[in-house]
Amino acid sequence: MITGALRSKIDRLWLEFHSGGITNPLTVIEQITYLMFLRLLDITEMRNEKRAARTKKPFKRVFANPEADGTKGHSEQHLRWHRLRLMDGPALVQLMTKPKTKDDPAGGVFAHLKEMTSEQTTFGEFMKEAQFLVIKPQLLVKAMELIEDLPLEKGDTKGDLYEYMLGKLTTAGINGQFRTPPHIIRMMVEVVDPQPQWRICDPACGTGGFLVRTIEFLQKKYTSPEGIITEEVENEDGSKETNTIYTGDLLEQYRGHIQNDMFFGYDFDATMLRIAAMNLMLHGVDNPHIENRDTLSNAFVEACPAVANDHFDLILANPPFKGSLDAELVHKSLTSTVMTKKTELLFPALMLRMLKPGGRCAVIVPDGVLFGSSTAHCKLRSEIINKHQLDAIIKLPSGVFKPYAGVATAIMIFTKSGETQDVFFYDVGADGFSLDDKRTPVKENDLPDVVAQWKKWDGGKGKKHFKGRSKKAFFVTADEIRRQKYDLSISQYREIAYEEPEFDDPLAILSRLNAIQTGINADLKALEEMLRK
Repeated sequence: MITGALRSKIDRLWLEFHSGGITNPLTVIEQITYLMFLRLLDITEMRNEKRAARTKKPFKRVFANPEADGTKGHSEQHLRWHRLRLMDGPALVQLMTKPKTKDDPAGGVFAHLKEMTSEQTTFGEFMKEAQFLVIKPQLLVKAMELIEDLPLEKGDTKGDLYEYMLGKLTTAGINGQFRTPPHIIRMMVEVVDPQPQWRICDPACGTGGFLVRTIEFLQKKYTSPEGIITEEVENEDGSKETNTIYTGDLLEQYRGHIQNDMFFGYDFDATMLRIAAMNLMLHGVDNPHIENRDTLSNAFVEACPAVANDHFDLILANPPFKGSLDAELVHKSLTSTVMTKKTELLFPALMLRMLKPGGRCAVIVPDGVLFGSSTAHCKLRSEIINKHQLDAIIKLPSGVFKPYAGVATAIMIFTKSGETQDVFFYDVGADGFSLDDKRTPVKENDLPDVVAQWKKWDGGKGKKHFKGRSKKAFFVTADEIRRQKYDLSISQYREIAYEEPEFDDPLAILSRLNAIQTGINADLKALEEMLRK
């Protein structure tokens, strides 16, 4: 949980960057993340040094220390966060931006960061073109001072702080790209229940929210009681909270798969991808497949044939809704499924192609995909229902994406291959936040019930619990959907229970009116008598 005091610190940090001339929200997050990452490296190095001193076992250093290790070579200890914090502004900027040379093989901090990550992680691919832009001494010193004051050593708080920063992406909404609220993603992840041996993809990943929520879910689910570490911490405002760390010890047998072959994310915004890679690294996934690709294009199939077809166990996504593409650039396998230029129709077709048989997808779509009457809209829905298995339609409130947009959306869940028999519907009325631009927390929240009802549904095995259609959760048969020309709008099927109003007897109403009139007449007569005196 992020407190008001921590929010204030991030807000101050954000304002410092704006005052220093760095105003693009993506750039601000990117530059702050570089500095956070440097501090986290130093925290990790200190922990490893303490462990090594205790166990007498060596470890692979991030910053070379020949003197301590009894080896030869140049020292990189001066590049560590706690050393940098002692420097003045101009010298600090010079050391941060200094390139590596023959005379100075250690080089500067950012050069070391780029080299270190390029050797070890996917993040290094995006660091090749990265630039360190905090070159004003006063801004750099102040930014490091504020980051030093953040509780990055606490696992839960670290993730919350990062999510709060990502929430400041006010550029969201451009070209139909809306940042998906984390609580909506968590609900989607709980519903699809990812397994640690799966391959999971987001073909329009942005900053990696769906992939990050997945690894958090797995760490929590596959941690034994012995692997849960809790500690009570006191916030600056005096309040206390329990900080929980999931070590994920039951995931150890899947560690290699999780690090190298589980998470796949594609987008064509390099800055977004760099943030996604750092986001996953901050959540313990060092080598995800994060690539700069337009997944709808011919080029994607040519460059990535292995993953473009029948590859994934699970796809989670909130792809761009708005706009249309040049038909010549879209791969023919998609236009053969649904002849359209609209991205909201092409992405579900893409996901069907990328899933392996039996693989499942949960994707956020605009309401128009559910009931649009064009040939392309009807073809997509009939394709999913007749050739695959449509599992669920979860209608979301219109204010979920505010303040960016009031677009009406739903979550469509389907499985590749199989047969559609009964479709689970849920009409979400509240998501725990007000549905205006402020999005303040409220008590009303249907999301936990979505998960509970979905588990009760159990793929249709529990449909005996769902009688009638007057409640938020109900089901509809595939045959009925076909009769309704594949209309999937929830209003088409949900029954609204109207209660017949009860009225008083007309004579009783007339009697009350007469009594009121008698009182009025008596008051008027009394007033008249007073005026005559």
